[in-house]
Amino acid sequence: MSTPPPPEKPLRVMPWWLALLGLLLAVLLGWLVLDWLLGEADRAAQPDTRATLRVDAIRTGLTVVAGTGGGLALLLAARRQWINERGQRHQEAVAARDQAHRDRVQAHAEAVAYAGQRHQERQAAAVEHDAAERRLTELYVRAIELVGSDNPAVRLGGLHALERLGQDNPEQRPTIVAVLCAYLRMPAPDDPRETEVRRTAQRMLARHLRADGDDWWPGIALDLTGARLHDFDAAGCTLVDLDLTGAVCTGTTSFAGAVVRGRLRLTAEFADAIFEDLTGDAELVLDDARFAGPVSFDRADLGGTLSCRGTSFGPVSFRGATLRQPSSFDRARFAGSATFREAAFLAGLSMEHTTFAAYAGFRRARFADLALFRWTEFGAEAWFEGARFEGAANFGRAVFHGRASFEGATLARRPLVDQARASASVTHDWPADTTVGRRDDEWLVLTDP
Repeated sequence: MSTPPPPEKPLRVMPWWLALLGLLLAVLLGWLVLDWLLGEADRAAQPDTRATLRVDAIRTGLTVVAGTGGGLALLLAARRQWINERGQRHQEAVAARDQAHRDRVQAHAEAVAYAGQRHQERQAAAVEHDAAERRLTELYVRAIELVGSDNPAVRLGGLHALERLGQDNPEQRPTIVAVLCAYLRMPAPDDPRETEVRRTAQRMLARHLRADGDDWWPGIALDLTGARLHDFDAAGCTLVDLDLTGAVCTGTTSFAGAVVRGRLRLTAEFADAIFEDLTGDAELVLDDARFAGPVSFDRADLGGTLSCRGTSFGPVSFRGATLRQPSSFDRARFAGSATFREAAFLAGLSMEHTTFAAYAGFRRARFADLALFRWTEFGAEAWFEGARFEGAANFGRAVFHGRASFEGATLARRPLVDQARASASVTHDWPADTTVGRRDDEWLVLTDP
């Protein structure tokens, strides 16, 4: 910020008597000089010389008076010039201040005009936003009213209205998905038309979870706790935080080729389920889930943990699956055949207190870390042919009712088999250096050295 110039001192007007005093001083000085010179001339001895000196004295006195007057005139002229210059500077300063004042006034006027324009623009935007919000609210309320109709056809129209609303307004998508999920969580009446409406809601959700077109709604979480779903098809979808706790899924539930993120809570009742080619790093929680029909995890590549504690399976297949994080099947029950052929468990696997009622196949499976089969009950054949145990393996207290085969299996260290039991009525292929004893006619006992 510039410093303002110091104020000029006020210019005082020269009084008239000062000029008269200067003139009198000039005359007095000339008279004194003339008197002095005349006195000196009178001292001359010769009359002619005296006359000449007196004339020169008078001339000199007049010259002094004239010179003094000229000096005073020059002084007055210099003062007048100084006054003129100061007046010019004063006029220039006044003009500069006037121009600066005009510039400030102009800048202030422009700022006021710009602020007014911005205020008008904000008001117009607010009015437009309010109008859009009112219109959006009206459309949303109308769609909800249609969904709440007693007529299934009207409800179907309401669902489509909600879908269009979400497609055109991305910020409304989480709310609309929540409404669709809430509709599916409601008790389903025994009406074929209502079944079609609910299937439409399911298809809408799946359509907007596939990242292969303009219909994709990214980052959508599904809360379907307690819902009743029929032929729920999420194949190829990108799923983030799906919750099916307490849901009943009839028909075929498909997650084939889906990409999963976050956490998937699948503690539900399933008929048939397909998880083939499932990928992603989501945490899969199937604790206490119930699978009445076939389940397939073939070629799944799971980057997150898999928890199947207390889960009931029918026929299940993990053929060629890759599990990159610890997996737990503790207390799980496999009522049908269980195939883990060529599966890769890259982290720990726990199957403690697990029950295999039928065939259990781990042919050419890879156990890269700890493999726990303690207290596991194999009700039929247990095949570990060609399996690779790269970490510790523990079969302590396991029970083999059918044939157990470890033919061609490779073990990095001796497995623990303390007090494991096997049926004496069939032939078994145990790992090398396994100590086998007979308890009675029915059971063999495996012990650690």
